Amino acid sequence: MPNKKNNPSALNEKAGVSSQETISSNAIRQIKESRKKQPSAKELIDGILKENITALSRAITLIESTNPAHLEKATEVINGCLPHANKSVRIGITGVPGVGKSTFIEAFGKHLTSLGKKVAVLAVDPSSTISHGSILGDKTRMEELVKDKNAFIRPSASGETLGGVARKTRETITLCEACGFDIILIETVGVGQSETAVHSMADFFLLLKIAGAGDELQGIKRGIMEMADAVVINKADGDNIKKAQLAKVEFNRALHLFHPKKSGWIPTVATCSALTHEGIGAVWQTILDYLELVNSNHYFEEKRKEQNLFWMMETINEQLKDNFYNHPEIQKLLTSTKKAVSTDEISPFAAAQLLLKKYFKF
Repeated sequence: MPNKKNNPSALNEKAGVSSQETISSNAIRQIKESRKKQPSAKELIDGILKENITALSRAITLIESTNPAHLEKATEVINGCLPHANKSVRIGITGVPGVGKSTFIEAFGKHLTSLGKKVAVLAVDPSSTISHGSILGDKTRMEELVKDKNAFIRPSASGETLGGVARKTRETITLCEACGFDIILIETVGVGQSETAVHSMADFFLLLKIAGAGDELQGIKRGIMEMADAVVINKADGDNIKKAQLAKVEFNRALHLFHPKKSGWIPTVATCSALTHEGIGAVWQTILDYLELVNSNHYFEEKRKEQNLFWMMETINEQLKDNFYNHPEIQKLLTSTKKAVSTDEISPFAAAQLLLKKYFKF
Protein backbone atom coordinates (compact mmCIF):
# COMPACT_ATOMS: atom_id res chain seq x y z
CA MET A 1 0.00 0.00 0.00
CA PRO A 2 1.50 3.38 -0.99
CA ASN A 3 2.57 5.77 1.71
CA LYS A 4 0.32 8.85 1.40
CA LYS A 5 2.70 10.81 3.60
CA ASN A 6 5.44 10.75 0.97
CA ASN A 7 3.13 10.75 -2.04
CA PRO A 8 2.95 14.29 -3.60
CA SER A 9 -0.23 13.43 -5.54
CA ALA A 10 -1.98 12.28 -2.37
CA LEU A 11 -0.95 15.44 -0.52
CA ASN A 12 -2.11 17.61 -3.40
CA GLU A 13 -5.48 15.81 -3.47
CA LYS A 14 -5.86 16.39 0.24
CA ALA A 15 -5.09 20.08 -0.24
CA GLY A 16 -7.63 20.28 -3.07
CA VAL A 17 -4.98 20.69 -5.81
CA SER A 18 -5.31 18.48 -8.88
CA SER A 19 -2.30 16.69 -10.37
CA GLN A 20 -2.91 18.61 -13.63
CA GLU A 21 -2.55 21.93 -11.78
CA THR A 22 0.67 20.63 -10.18
CA ILE A 23 2.10 19.69 -13.60
CA SER A 24 1.09 23.09 -14.99
CA SER A 25 2.74 24.97 -12.13
CA ASN A 26 5.91 22.89 -12.53
CA ALA A 27 5.98 23.60 -16.26
CA ILE A 28 5.53 27.33 -15.65
CA ARG A 29 8.32 27.31 -13.05
CA GLN A 30 10.67 25.53 -15.46
CA ILE A 31 9.89 28.05 -18.22
CA LYS A 32 10.55 30.94 -15.85
CA GLU A 33 13.83 29.40 -14.73
CA SER A 34 14.96 28.84 -18.34
CA ARG A 35 14.11 32.44 -19.20
CA LYS A 36 16.13 33.72 -16.25
CA LYS A 37 19.18 31.77 -17.37
CA GLN A 38 20.03 33.42 -20.67
CA PRO A 39 23.12 32.11 -22.49
CA SER A 40 26.17 34.36 -22.54
CA ALA A 41 27.53 35.83 -25.78
CA LYS A 42 30.36 33.26 -25.70
CA GLU A 43 27.91 30.38 -25.29
CA LEU A 44 25.87 31.63 -28.25
CA ILE A 45 28.99 32.01 -30.42
CA ASP A 46 30.25 28.53 -29.49
CA GLY A 47 26.83 27.06 -30.24
CA ILE A 48 26.61 28.77 -33.64
CA LEU A 49 30.09 27.59 -34.63
CA LYS A 50 29.02 24.05 -33.68
CA GLU A 51 26.05 24.48 -36.06
CA ASN A 52 23.53 24.41 -33.22
CA ILE A 53 20.23 25.73 -34.62
CA THR A 54 18.86 26.61 -31.16
CA ALA A 55 21.85 28.86 -30.48
CA LEU A 56 21.46 30.42 -33.94
CA SER A 57 17.76 31.14 -33.35
CA ARG A 58 18.40 32.66 -29.93
CA ALA A 59 21.21 34.83 -31.30
CA ILE A 60 18.99 36.11 -34.12
CA THR A 61 16.27 36.96 -31.58
CA LEU A 62 18.91 38.86 -29.61
CA ILE A 63 20.09 40.98 -32.55
CA GLU A 64 16.49 41.68 -33.60
CA SER A 65 15.70 43.00 -30.12
CA THR A 66 14.95 46.72 -29.89
CA ASN A 67 15.97 46.75 -26.21
CA PRO A 68 19.06 49.01 -25.95
CA ALA A 69 20.38 46.76 -23.13
CA HIS A 70 20.80 43.90 -25.64
CA LEU A 71 22.91 45.91 -28.09
CA GLU A 72 26.31 45.25 -26.47
CA LYS A 73 25.72 41.50 -26.21
CA ALA A 74 24.41 41.35 -29.79
CA THR A 75 27.48 43.22 -31.06
CA GLU A 76 29.75 40.77 -29.22
CA VAL A 77 27.98 37.80 -30.85
CA ILE A 78 28.23 39.34 -34.33
CA ASN A 79 31.92 40.19 -33.88
CA GLY A 80 32.60 36.65 -32.65
CA CYS A 81 30.91 35.15 -35.71
CA LEU A 82 32.36 37.56 -38.28
CA PRO A 83 35.70 35.74 -38.82
CA HIS A 84 33.73 32.59 -39.71
CA ALA A 85 31.31 34.33 -42.12
CA ASN A 86 31.46 35.46 -45.78
CA LYS A 87 31.64 31.91 -47.14
CA SER A 88 28.13 31.64 -48.56
CA VAL A 89 26.29 32.68 -51.71
CA ARG A 90 23.62 35.25 -50.92
CA ILE A 91 20.62 35.26 -53.25
CA GLY A 92 17.96 37.96 -53.07
CA ILE A 93 14.53 36.93 -54.31
CA THR A 94 11.73 39.39 -54.92
CA GLY A 95 8.47 39.73 -56.81
CA VAL A 96 4.96 41.07 -56.51
CA PRO A 97 2.55 39.40 -54.05
CA GLY A 98 0.98 36.35 -55.65
CA VAL A 99 3.95 35.54 -57.85
CA GLY A 100 4.63 32.40 -55.82
CA LYS A 101 7.78 33.38 -53.93
CA SER A 102 7.27 30.94 -51.06
CA THR A 103 6.45 28.03 -53.39
CA PHE A 104 9.46 28.87 -55.57
CA ILE A 105 11.79 29.17 -52.56
CA GLU A 106 10.64 25.82 -51.21
CA ALA A 107 11.20 24.08 -54.57
CA PHE A 108 14.54 25.86 -55.06
CA GLY A 109 15.63 25.16 -51.49
CA LYS A 110 14.79 21.45 -51.80
CA HIS A 111 16.78 21.30 -55.04
CA LEU A 112 19.80 22.83 -53.30
CA THR A 113 19.63 20.53 -50.26
CA SER A 114 19.41 17.54 -52.64
CA LEU A 115 22.79 18.70 -53.95
CA GLY A 116 24.21 18.59 -50.41
CA LYS A 117 23.92 22.33 -49.75
CA LYS A 118 22.89 23.84 -46.41
CA VAL A 119 20.24 26.49 -47.05
CA ALA A 120 19.05 29.33 -44.82
CA VAL A 121 15.89 31.17 -45.82
CA LEU A 122 15.44 34.64 -44.37
CA ALA A 123 11.81 35.39 -45.16
CA VAL A 124 10.58 38.88 -44.36
CA ASP A 125 6.88 39.29 -43.58
CA PRO A 126 5.28 42.70 -44.12
CA SER A 127 4.28 44.51 -40.93
CA SER A 128 0.89 46.14 -40.77
CA THR A 129 1.09 49.93 -40.89
CA ILE A 130 -1.95 50.01 -38.59
CA SER A 131 -1.37 47.28 -35.98
CA HIS A 132 2.41 46.93 -36.64
CA GLY A 133 1.93 43.15 -36.42
CA SER A 134 3.04 40.41 -38.81
CA ILE A 135 1.66 36.94 -39.53
CA LEU A 136 5.11 35.31 -39.88
CA GLY A 137 3.58 32.35 -41.68
CA ASP A 138 6.43 31.43 -44.04
CA LYS A 139 7.13 28.17 -42.23
CA THR A 140 3.54 27.04 -42.82
CA ARG A 141 3.89 27.86 -46.53
CA MET A 142 7.08 25.81 -46.84
CA GLU A 143 5.93 22.58 -45.22
CA GLU A 144 8.48 20.31 -46.94
CA LEU A 145 11.51 22.57 -46.63
CA VAL A 146 10.93 23.22 -42.93
CA LYS A 147 11.32 19.46 -42.29
CA ASP A 148 14.65 19.32 -44.15
CA LYS A 149 17.57 18.91 -41.73
CA ASN A 150 19.80 20.92 -44.09
CA ALA A 151 17.43 23.90 -44.20
CA PHE A 152 16.71 26.72 -41.75
CA ILE A 153 13.78 29.09 -42.21
CA ARG A 154 13.64 32.29 -40.21
CA PRO A 155 10.61 34.53 -40.71
CA SER A 156 11.05 38.10 -39.51
CA ALA A 157 8.80 41.15 -39.44
CA SER A 158 9.83 43.96 -41.76
CA GLY A 159 8.82 46.53 -39.16
CA GLU A 160 9.17 50.07 -40.44
CA THR A 161 12.08 49.25 -42.74
CA LEU A 162 11.59 50.43 -46.30
CA GLY A 163 12.40 47.97 -49.02
CA GLY A 164 10.89 44.97 -47.33
CA VAL A 165 14.08 43.79 -45.62
CA ALA A 166 14.11 43.30 -41.86
CA ARG A 167 16.31 45.81 -40.07
CA LYS A 168 18.76 43.19 -38.83
CA THR A 169 18.83 40.92 -41.89
CA ARG A 170 22.45 41.83 -42.67
CA GLU A 171 23.61 40.68 -39.23
CA THR A 172 21.43 37.56 -39.46
CA ILE A 173 23.25 36.63 -42.67
CA THR A 174 26.57 36.78 -40.78
CA LEU A 175 25.26 34.43 -38.08
CA CYS A 176 23.85 31.95 -40.63
CA GLU A 177 27.17 31.89 -42.51
CA ALA A 178 29.07 31.24 -39.27
CA CYS A 179 26.62 28.39 -38.59
CA GLY A 180 27.75 26.67 -41.80
CA PHE A 181 25.01 27.56 -44.29
CA ASP A 182 26.26 27.57 -47.90
CA ILE A 183 23.32 29.37 -49.49
CA ILE A 184 21.37 32.28 -47.99
CA LEU A 185 18.03 33.02 -49.64
CA ILE A 186 16.63 36.46 -48.77
CA GLU A 187 12.96 36.87 -49.60
CA THR A 188 11.61 40.42 -49.64
CA VAL A 189 8.12 41.76 -49.05
CA GLY A 190 7.50 42.96 -52.60
CA VAL A 191 8.66 45.21 -55.39
CA GLY A 192 9.44 48.87 -54.84
CA GLN A 193 12.07 51.53 -55.42
CA SER A 194 13.64 50.90 -52.01
CA GLU A 195 14.21 47.24 -52.97
CA THR A 196 17.84 48.36 -53.22
CA ALA A 197 18.07 47.23 -49.59
CA VAL A 198 18.14 43.56 -50.57
CA HIS A 199 20.25 44.27 -53.64
CA SER A 200 22.88 45.76 -51.35
CA MET A 201 23.25 42.55 -49.35
CA ALA A 202 22.88 39.90 -52.06
CA ASP A 203 25.41 38.49 -54.52
CA PHE A 204 22.73 37.56 -57.03
CA PHE A 205 19.38 39.30 -57.43
CA LEU A 206 16.48 37.23 -58.75
CA LEU A 207 13.22 38.81 -59.89
CA LEU A 208 10.17 36.55 -60.05
CA LYS A 209 7.36 37.37 -62.49
CA ILE A 210 4.19 35.71 -63.71
CA ALA A 211 2.70 35.78 -67.18
CA GLY A 212 -0.67 37.36 -67.91
CA ALA A 213 -0.62 39.75 -64.93
CA GLY A 214 -0.57 42.76 -67.25
CA ASP A 215 2.86 43.98 -66.13
CA GLU A 216 5.08 42.48 -68.84
CA LEU A 217 5.70 45.82 -70.54
CA GLN A 218 6.57 47.49 -67.25
CA GLY A 219 9.93 45.84 -67.74
CA ILE A 220 10.94 48.75 -69.97
CA LYS A 221 10.85 51.06 -66.92
CA ARG A 222 14.01 51.55 -64.91
CA GLY A 223 14.16 50.45 -61.30
CA ILE A 224 13.74 46.91 -60.16
CA MET A 225 14.47 45.45 -63.61
CA GLU A 226 17.81 47.25 -63.69
CA MET A 227 18.91 45.51 -60.52
CA ALA A 228 17.87 42.00 -61.60
CA ASP A 229 20.59 39.52 -62.57
CA ALA A 230 17.89 37.14 -63.76
CA VAL A 231 14.16 37.30 -64.39
CA VAL A 232 12.30 34.05 -63.79
CA ILE A 233 8.71 33.71 -64.97
CA ASN A 234 7.06 31.39 -62.47
CA LYS A 235 3.88 29.30 -62.84
CA ALA A 236 4.86 28.19 -66.37
CA ASP A 237 2.67 25.11 -66.22
CA GLY A 238 -0.64 23.90 -67.65
CA ASP A 239 -2.41 26.57 -69.69
CA ASN A 240 0.19 29.17 -68.70
CA ILE A 241 3.11 27.66 -70.64
CA LYS A 242 2.41 29.60 -73.85
CA LYS A 243 1.79 32.86 -71.94
CA ALA A 244 5.07 32.37 -70.05
CA GLN A 245 7.01 31.92 -73.30
CA LEU A 246 5.50 35.14 -74.70
CA ALA A 247 6.35 36.99 -71.47
CA LYS A 248 9.91 35.68 -71.72
CA VAL A 249 10.28 37.33 -75.16
CA GLU A 250 8.92 40.64 -73.82
CA PHE A 251 11.27 40.70 -70.82
CA ASN A 252 14.26 39.81 -73.00
CA ARG A 253 13.50 42.84 -75.17
CA ALA A 254 13.15 45.06 -72.10
CA LEU A 255 16.48 43.95 -70.61
CA HIS A 256 18.33 44.99 -73.78
CA LEU A 257 17.32 48.61 -73.12
CA PHE A 258 19.46 48.86 -69.98
CA HIS A 259 23.12 49.80 -69.67
CA PRO A 260 25.62 46.91 -69.34
CA LYS A 261 26.24 45.84 -65.74
CA LYS A 262 29.52 46.57 -63.97
CA SER A 263 29.87 42.85 -63.39
CA GLY A 264 29.97 42.15 -67.12
CA TRP A 265 27.02 39.81 -66.67
CA ILE A 266 24.15 39.87 -69.18
CA PRO A 267 20.85 39.29 -67.29
CA THR A 268 18.88 36.24 -68.39
CA VAL A 269 15.17 35.44 -68.62
CA ALA A 270 13.86 31.95 -67.91
CA THR A 271 10.59 30.18 -67.19
CA CYS A 272 9.89 27.68 -64.45
CA SER A 273 7.17 25.95 -62.49
CA ALA A 274 7.68 25.78 -58.75
CA LEU A 275 4.72 23.42 -58.66
CA THR A 276 6.17 20.78 -61.02
CA HIS A 277 9.84 21.77 -60.34
CA GLU A 278 10.34 22.25 -64.10
CA GLY A 279 13.20 24.68 -64.74
CA ILE A 280 14.32 24.92 -61.08
CA GLY A 281 17.67 23.24 -61.80
CA ALA A 282 18.26 25.65 -64.69
CA VAL A 283 17.86 28.62 -62.32
CA TRP A 284 20.66 27.25 -60.11
CA GLN A 285 22.85 26.68 -63.18
CA THR A 286 22.33 30.33 -64.18
CA ILE A 287 23.53 31.41 -60.73
CA LEU A 288 26.59 29.13 -61.02
CA ASP A 289 27.41 30.69 -64.42
CA TYR A 290 27.14 34.14 -62.89
CA LEU A 291 29.41 33.20 -59.97
CA GLU A 292 32.01 31.78 -62.34
CA LEU A 293 32.10 35.07 -64.25
CA VAL A 294 32.23 37.45 -61.26
CA ASN A 295 34.88 35.37 -59.50
CA SER A 296 37.07 35.33 -62.60
CA ASN A 297 36.87 39.11 -63.11
CA HIS A 298 37.07 39.82 -59.32
CA TYR A 299 33.73 41.67 -59.32
CA PHE A 300 32.38 39.37 -56.55
CA GLU A 301 35.05 40.54 -54.08
CA GLU A 302 34.68 44.18 -55.16
CA LYS A 303 30.91 44.10 -54.65
CA ARG A 304 31.24 42.54 -51.18
CA LYS A 305 33.58 45.38 -50.15
CA GLU A 306 31.13 47.99 -51.44
CA GLN A 307 28.31 46.31 -49.55
CA ASN A 308 30.28 46.32 -46.30
CA LEU A 309 30.87 50.08 -46.60
CA PHE A 310 27.21 50.66 -47.42
CA TRP A 311 26.09 48.71 -44.35
CA MET A 312 28.54 50.54 -42.13
CA MET A 313 26.86 53.82 -43.11
CA GLU A 314 23.40 52.31 -42.74
CA THR A 315 24.27 51.05 -39.25
CA ILE A 316 25.47 54.53 -38.25
CA ASN A 317 22.20 56.02 -39.52
CA GLU A 318 20.12 53.44 -37.65
CA GLN A 319 22.11 53.87 -34.43
CA LEU A 320 21.78 57.66 -34.53
CA LYS A 321 18.03 57.29 -35.07
CA ASP A 322 17.70 54.84 -32.17
CA ASN A 323 19.79 57.02 -29.85
CA PHE A 324 17.66 60.04 -30.72
CA TYR A 325 14.31 58.38 -29.99
CA ASN A 326 15.56 56.55 -26.88
CA HIS A 327 17.02 59.69 -25.30
CA PRO A 328 14.96 60.38 -22.14
CA GLU A 329 14.91 64.17 -22.65
CA ILE A 330 13.82 63.84 -26.28
CA GLN A 331 11.08 61.41 -25.24
CA LYS A 332 9.75 64.05 -22.81
CA LEU A 333 9.82 66.80 -25.46
CA LEU A 334 8.29 64.67 -28.22
CA THR A 335 4.82 64.56 -26.65
CA SER A 336 4.49 68.33 -26.31
CA THR A 337 6.11 68.97 -29.70
CA LYS A 338 3.75 66.55 -31.46
CA LYS A 339 0.81 68.33 -29.84
CA ALA A 340 2.11 71.71 -31.02
CA VAL A 341 2.48 70.40 -34.57
CA SER A 342 -1.01 68.86 -34.59
CA THR A 343 -2.56 72.20 -33.48
CA ASP A 344 -0.53 74.18 -36.07
CA GLU A 345 1.36 76.12 -33.39
CA ILE A 346 4.62 75.17 -35.13
CA SER A 347 5.45 73.69 -38.53
CA PRO A 348 6.68 70.07 -38.75
CA PHE A 349 10.03 71.24 -40.15
CA ALA A 350 10.61 73.84 -37.42
CA ALA A 351 9.63 71.27 -34.78
CA ALA A 352 12.11 68.77 -36.19
CA GLN A 353 14.89 71.35 -36.19
CA LEU A 354 14.05 72.30 -32.61
CA LEU A 355 14.26 68.69 -31.41
CA LEU A 356 17.50 68.00 -33.30
CA LYS A 357 19.17 71.14 -31.92
CA LYS A 358 18.22 70.15 -28.38
CA TYR A 359 19.44 66.58 -28.97
CA PHE A 360 22.90 67.67 -30.14
CA LYS A 361 23.25 69.94 -27.10
CA PHE A 362 22.81 67.05 -24.64
